[in-house]
Amino acid sequence: METAAKILSALVALQHLYFLYFEMFAWETIGKRTFRSLPAHLFEPTKVLAANQGLYNGFLAAGLVWSLLVSDGEWSKNIALFFLGCVAVAGIYGGFSASKKIFVFQAIPALVAIVLWMLS
Repeated sequence: METAAKILSALVALQHLYFLYFEMFAWETIGKRTFRSLPAHLFEPTKVLAANQGLYNGFLAAGLVWSLLVSDGEWSKNIALFFLGCVAVAGIYGGFSASKKIFVFQAIPALVAIVLWMLS
């Protein structure tokens, strides 16, 4: 169970690294394709806001990667649970406030990883 928790945590970290990339560096290209409901003219003036979001996603990814590098099993689990909890809360909020897709693609993987960590 621990191996599955670590694999899913790594996948959530990779997902957030991707969010970092497109929000910080490809907001006007990938962002437009991802957030089709936003008018195209808003992407240029919101680049700085998106980059800030990307930075936060990078922090989440860094925390999850850190959890995988900690040698003490209990600390590794606690760090992973904290950062996965942050991801889950962000995904739940995004699911209610912006798009149900955010809940599906962000919150559900984090919640499943939390369950796997708790069972390990």
